[in-house]
Amino acid sequence: MAKKLHLPEDQIQPLVTDMGNCLATDHVTVKGKPVRFMYREEPWNADDSGWRFLSGNESDDEMEDPTNHGLYPVNTIANLDPSVIPLLQQPVGCAFEKAKGAEAFVPVQPWPPEDDDEDEDEDD
Repeated sequence: MAKKLHLPEDQIQPLVTDMGNCLATDHVTVKGKPVRFMYREEPWNADDSGWRFLSGNESDDEMEDPTNHGLYPVNTIANLDPSVIPLLQQPVGCAFEKAKGAEAFVPVQPWPPEDDDEDEDEDD
């Protein structure tokens, strides 16, 4: 069953082209929450841009359940939240966050985050 997007398909304009698909959570696509966290990883296949979009309010349980996110054209996310558009040409390995009420994204460093569990193992 297809999810009902926050923005009807007939209102989606061609804002970005040839970007492929991305992964986005239902908070962004269905509930219409603004994107507050975005990152780009190695694409899964030729149709994947590598972009991942989240509202930042997703719980661990929501993230672990694949029914709470889906694959969408990057253009769909650009229509839902145009503030992502200036960053879409950034390379694989980047991440950005936007504080509540802020207008601009800021880079997240380091990305990906360092794994604290590995540090603890080294001390043993």
